[in-house]
Amino acid sequence: MQKIKTALLSYGMSGKVFHAPFLDLHPGFEITGAWERSKKLIQTDFPEVKSYATLETLLQDDCDLVIVNTPVGTHYEYAKQVLLAGKHAIVEKAFTTTVAEAQELAALANEKGLQLAVFQNRRWDSDFKTVQKILQDKILGDIVEAEIHFDRYNPNLSPKVHKETQNAGAGILKDLGPHIIDQALCLFGFPDAVNGDIRITRAHSLVDDWIDITLFYPDLRVRLKAGFFVREPHPSYTLHGKKGSFLKARGDVQEDELKLGKKPNTTDWGTEPEHLKGLLHTENNGTIIKEFVSTEQGNYYAFFEGMYQAILHGKKVPVSATEGVQVMQIIEAAIASHQQQQRIKVSSFD
Repeated sequence: MQKIKTALLSYGMSGKVFHAPFLDLHPGFEITGAWERSKKLIQTDFPEVKSYATLETLLQDDCDLVIVNTPVGTHYEYAKQVLLAGKHAIVEKAFTTTVAEAQELAALANEKGLQLAVFQNRRWDSDFKTVQKILQDKILGDIVEAEIHFDRYNPNLSPKVHKETQNAGAGILKDLGPHIIDQALCLFGFPDAVNGDIRITRAHSLVDDWIDITLFYPDLRVRLKAGFFVREPHPSYTLHGKKGSFLKARGDVQEDELKLGKKPNTTDWGTEPEHLKGLLHTENNGTIIKEFVSTEQGNYYAFFEGMYQAILHGKKVPVSATEGVQVMQIIEAAIASHQQQQRIKVSSFD
């Protein structure tokens, strides 16, 4: 199998937990190293790879793909340098800090014939895949309303300085927001308008830490919420259709298991505990159905397999730059809505 030589732009939690285990598992990737500014950690896990002192030395080396997994405020600058160097790129969320930056990167990748993807790994969460299947099976009838939550209880500020200082990439809207926005767009398509409410709720916080965004469709409303003061969580996914409802807790186990150092596989990885099954309450041909639904298996490996197929065989990337632009459009519209205290009309970037 032809190997895609891959380098990371950092090897902190993101590189160690979300990328390296799957690159190592997939036979089509070869990790060449990581750009490490201070702590030199990657060779502890992969002794044979390089620890690059600068971005320039990394880009001059023999690699095909670069993962831009640095703070959000650096994504545009670094991804642009990667593409200009003739490398394919995966950029973490939020894709960029503005729509204009995202559009420029999408155009640059297209101009150079390079593959550019956004790392929206939550599309391969077990809970989201289950919701996706419920909608695909059309067992709720026409959907009238939906809510997606990414809630936590954590009143403490993050020890990561870039997350808590005022900068273009900081705040929950560009941290957890891209996950639930991307999921909503996957499930329901691009809306006609957006309403955004953005707040600061934690003591001494300088950045937004609570969001409530509504996406308006002709016959549907989708509400997206995230915050840090939810000790007793709502269902993470709530769907109400003309035939019935589906409620699902956030139950994907992959992040927790990766943080514990467990190694992913392609058989039973990403299997949720039984007690987190979603509740389906609907009807079929006049028969009322109320039951718990088995959860689909999650696996972030599918993202990397999709990237492999895109680079070597010209298939579509698993999450396109265009989709990354669309998420940024919703984020900018939510900010404008909050500032102007009104609903903002939007049209999709294609």
